[in-house]
Amino acid sequence: MTGSTLPRRLGLLSTVGVLIGIVIGSGIFRVPSIVAAEVGSAGAALLVWVVGGLLTLSGALTLAELAGRYPQPGGAYVFLREAYGPLVAFLFAWVKLVVAGPAALAAVALIFAAYTGGFVPLTDVQQRIVAAGLLLVLTLLNLRSVAWSAALQNLSTAAKLLALTGLALLLLSFGGGSGALAEPIGWTPSSWGGFGIALITVLWTYTGWVDLTYLAGEVKDPARTFPRAMAGGLIAVVLVYLLVNIAYLYVLPLGELARSSTVAADSARRVFGAAGTALVSALVMVSTLGSLNGTFMTSPRVFYRMAGDGLFFRSVGAVHPRYQTPYMAVLLYLVLGVLGISTRTFEQLAQMFVLGSWPFYALAVGAVFVLPRRDPAGVPVRRSWGHPWLPAGFLLVSLAMLINGAIRRPTQTGVSFLILFSGIPAYYAWRAVQARRLKARSAEA
Repeated sequence: MTGSTLPRRLGLLSTVGVLIGIVIGSGIFRVPSIVAAEVGSAGAALLVWVVGGLLTLSGALTLAELAGRYPQPGGAYVFLREAYGPLVAFLFAWVKLVVAGPAALAAVALIFAAYTGGFVPLTDVQQRIVAAGLLLVLTLLNLRSVAWSAALQNLSTAAKLLALTGLALLLLSFGGGSGALAEPIGWTPSSWGGFGIALITVLWTYTGWVDLTYLAGEVKDPARTFPRAMAGGLIAVVLVYLLVNIAYLYVLPLGELARSSTVAADSARRVFGAAGTALVSALVMVSTLGSLNGTFMTSPRVFYRMAGDGLFFRSVGAVHPRYQTPYMAVLLYLVLGVLGISTRTFEQLAQMFVLGSWPFYALAVGAVFVLPRRDPAGVPVRRSWGHPWLPAGFLLVSLAMLINGAIRRPTQTGVSFLILFSGIPAYYAWRAVQARRLKARSAEA
């Protein structure tokens, strides 16, 4: 059974739960140390999170418009296909298949496994086994029921929001105030190039806003639900991220924060001792569990839609006859995640994800200018607040960020773009194979 047959089951609450659940994953427990090392001042570190949040919100509100116009499984993939044609859409899915998919799953799963060390000591190999096992469990859940997955998402999202807010308030109440905020704050980064690299890493912590659009074919009343979910969910995320970062900076000096690979645990240990480490380990595990589950709910829909368009194996577009889930696409995503776990570190995965995916995010946002001209008879959209200035600003900042990334991280950028362009011959090879198959079938008929 193939085609766009996924039922619309998700309302506003579940849609917000999926968004927040994906966005708040592992990044807030790891990325603040990378930011501190790149920008060199407490004020600039906070500024990066604000800029990243505003950039994300401007892009998300734009894609919410398009989700109302094209409420189909695959979201951003569909917007790219309608605006720029099947080749660009294929390249987006290709990058997700080869780079972004493995990176998104593996980076978060590895953080989950690393923090299990707060309870059971694990070697590097054992951590990778735990990460792969978690992906398998979530795969089975998402194969069985979208409703079950949504219930887990709502529960884990509520738990992580309460726990993160509570942790920040405890650190601010009992942290002693001897950290970076006790020093001259300084709002200017040590270098603007470093600020740009920090922004790339911060954007990793916000990336679930694009993933949410992949559920456009399963959300009730998408024209109304998506703008509300995007705005409300992302504003909540930005506020929580700022509160948590202020708490880290209140407890830890900037140099210590920059050297920490487990910043949340180190902050809690400074204030509460060993009990704080266990508390944070449990919080990280809940947070990453929800993020991974949300990713399984959304990203396989890209491959499902791609197969429906004839640009991937037809079997990947299969819908389970009983559970009404895109089970073959979900299984493919499991394989990608396990491959990522086996081959990369967290930092490599995060930077590869952003550098490989962001050009397509920019193109998807730019589609809001292209589609009214390309498809003037299409369904009218509700213009988001700030149109056209927000999407235009998003595109300019994205371009500057990608140029800076190419200058400061040429190897990672080069690898990401090499993989991207390798999709071009793959696309034409696939189309040639499909054309031969159709010709053979016509001859047999």
